[in-house]
Amino acid sequence: MSAVVAEKTTTLREGAFGNATNLACRECGHQVELGPFYACPECFGPLEVAYEFGAVTREQIEAGPANIWRYKALLPVPTDIETSPNTEPGFTRLLRATNLGAELGITNLWVKDDSTNPTNSFKDRVVACALSAARELGAKVFACPSTGNLANAVAAAGARAGIKTVVFIPSNLEQPKQVNSAVFTESLVAVNGNYDDVNKLASEIAGEEDGWAFVNVNVRPFYAEGSKTLGYEIAEQLGWRLPDQVVIPVASGSQLTKVHKSFQELVKLGLVEDKPYRIYGAQAAGCSPVSVAYKAGVDAIRPVKPDTIAKSLAIGNPADGIYVLDICRETGGAVEDVTDDEVRDGIVLLARTEGIFTETAGGTTVAVLKKLVETGQLDTSLETVVINTGHGLKTLDAVSGKVGPAATIEPSYAAFAATGLA
Repeated sequence: MSAVVAEKTTTLREGAFGNATNLACRECGHQVELGPFYACPECFGPLEVAYEFGAVTREQIEAGPANIWRYKALLPVPTDIETSPNTEPGFTRLLRATNLGAELGITNLWVKDDSTNPTNSFKDRVVACALSAARELGAKVFACPSTGNLANAVAAAGARAGIKTVVFIPSNLEQPKQVNSAVFTESLVAVNGNYDDVNKLASEIAGEEDGWAFVNVNVRPFYAEGSKTLGYEIAEQLGWRLPDQVVIPVASGSQLTKVHKSFQELVKLGLVEDKPYRIYGAQAAGCSPVSVAYKAGVDAIRPVKPDTIAKSLAIGNPADGIYVLDICRETGGAVEDVTDDEVRDGIVLLARTEGIFTETAGGTTVAVLKKLVETGQLDTSLETVVINTGHGLKTLDAVSGKVGPAATIEPSYAAFAATGLA
């Protein structure tokens, strides 16, 4: 499983990847057999999963389990995926955000809240698909480089599946995210460097060690498909229709590109009506290479050294950045960024309007939503969905100095009355 491209090394059982037929290069279209490959042998472009779906109906989906496997016909997983031990993520709540909408002046606003997944982030979705691929390919080790949430999800999924897990993180990662990984696995490796350094190390290990499935390296095409389930759920929970606008955080950019892919698949399959929609990307100013490129009107992404409290978005050289640019421009959306102070304000704003405690990535997305309204880039009259990707308990330090007791008083009514809170 170490090679980027190679001859077939594993005999796959029939239906191991469901309706998936092959891997195809996004750049040149060259096709590669299903396997642990992620770069095109012709042009070194990224590979993604291609399918022959056949007929898929709303009724078939609705009869499925209340997790991502209700969409198994649209994913690179076997038809018996439910029988394999996994964390069963997905089908998280879509909440009408009336209070936040009123605060921002948006008529019809929803929050897709992925903080209620098994390890409290959307990463459980992509990891579940990667785990299925690793199992079908006969992997002996389940691994990842991570900014935190992915490490949590991989460690938990590996424990559930009974497979050895090794996760690599930057050594300066938030302590709660380190603990949330170490509790599931004894093989947590902290690396002195940023995420891009950790990712480079993971790629080197994947090239040297046989039988290692790195979820976002050599099984990345399968892993990435899990993000499509966010788009499927949004459409289904809206009554089988696409939203007019959606705001999505951007780290590698994979989530945004796959939500777009999911919308296109739903249209192609006749599960939703075709309609225009706008996709917006959200970044923190301390790591905003895609936003910078968007505003400059260029196609190339210039890598940056991350410096932001939004560590789960701190990928200075985003693999799918150029595709994010294409999608946001083609759909009439935009890519915007906000400061760390605005990220903190976004966390508090969502919590105090909708009772949802988000981590710094969600704070970034809410703050960008606010900025898009203020700058006139988002139409406040259109139905809008903002995606919350993780729980705020993972990044407590971000707001610990911003919120706290309104008063410290003696235990008497007079002391309380003096606060003016009555």
